[in-house]
Amino acid sequence: MASMSPDAPCSCDCFVSVPPASAIPAVIFAKNSDRPRDEVQEVVFVPAATHAPGSRLQCTYIEVDQVPQTHAVVLSRPSWLWGAEMGANEHGVCIGNEAVWTKEPVQDGEALLGMDLLRLALERGSTAQDAMLVITGLLERYGQGGSCREAPAPFSYHNTFLLADRTEAWVLETAGRLWAAQRIQAGARNLSNQLSIGMDISAEHPELRSHAQAQGWWGGEGSFDFAQVFSLSQQPVRMEAAKARFRAGCELLQRWQGDITAEVMMDILRDKDSGICMDSGGFRTTASMVSVLPQDPTRPCVHFLTATPDPSRSVFKPFIFGVGAAQAPQVLSPTFGAQDPVRTLPRFQTQVDRRHVLYWGHQAALGRMEAEQAWGRQLRQKQQDLEREGLEVLRGLLTASEGTAPPPQLGSLFQTFVEREHWAYS
Repeated sequence: MASMSPDAPCSCDCFVSVPPASAIPAVIFAKNSDRPRDEVQEVVFVPAATHAPGSRLQCTYIEVDQVPQTHAVVLSRPSWLWGAEMGANEHGVCIGNEAVWTKEPVQDGEALLGMDLLRLALERGSTAQDAMLVITGLLERYGQGGSCREAPAPFSYHNTFLLADRTEAWVLETAGRLWAAQRIQAGARNLSNQLSIGMDISAEHPELRSHAQAQGWWGGEGSFDFAQVFSLSQQPVRMEAAKARFRAGCELLQRWQGDITAEVMMDILRDKDSGICMDSGGFRTTASMVSVLPQDPTRPCVHFLTATPDPSRSVFKPFIFGVGAAQAPQVLSPTFGAQDPVRTLPRFQTQVDRRHVLYWGHQAALGRMEAEQAWGRQLRQKQQDLEREGLEVLRGLLTASEGTAPPPQLGSLFQTFVEREHWAYS
């Protein structure tokens, strides 16, 4: 089993609000991706596609069978791997994943990363429940495993997922190939690197309870609490810290029950006192995402992505699927083909510079903000003004008269905001 070092990148926080917890008739999804502090996260747009029968698909480490049709997706992903930490598809499905350790050992060898499972689910699932079933089916067939960071020392974990669409959300928590899922049709929910599904199980692996009983973790009678049965008896130190973040996230969601908006979710992701906005030791919040999924299917979903570290000093920029949607080159990292350290064996023996253009500009600007405080205040104001413009676009779409056609340029909105942000740093 892979060990977990003191600086292991094992923190993330996911949030979802389903009416009546939302202030508007929409499901609102949010995630902070906390990863090794120098890791670059890019935003990738992949259009819908058809695939020939018998096609194979190369994921981060292994190949899987391709499906005939894949959906368009937007992904926020560590730039060295195939999968993603969080993302959305053209049908309004959003997913975020988190690391978790359980009594079930992490398998040796390479399989699908949790981030691969997330992308595969977005490409193949048209609802949150469909996407959840995609993940569980792939788990059954291929398993999960492989190093989850770009370093010679292997580091592996199991995964939990928060999946949302326009009408509901699902929490999916795994232990190897086993899993339990909880359906959320109202209220608010969060995840923070620990098993959180207790007795309220909506669906589960058919061998979940018999396996737990065979291992001596559950007596076989009475109530079955998934988190209690499968959680490690002795939690690593960083997992204890995750409990504090989980409680803080619950309290923040409770404080805003009935009034949760995109702005509220952004504020939660920026909360440093709770540790939800992470900057500690060898890892930090490297990218963030907030999505608004209107229950009215005639209104477009709006996904806000930073593509840069530290949401408290980043801009949430709106992405909308539609005509003109394309890859923004400023948030796409360089590629290295067959010479990439993740492709050559043994893996990760060298390092390459994966910083994209916006990352370069953002990090240089942050350094200047600290050195020149007056300039820094002006830049932060520009960032806030740009973000407010994006939120105004969202408000306009949500309040437009019924039957009003969305503006034709929505598909290129993210590109426009990325260009304007980069110009501000220049």
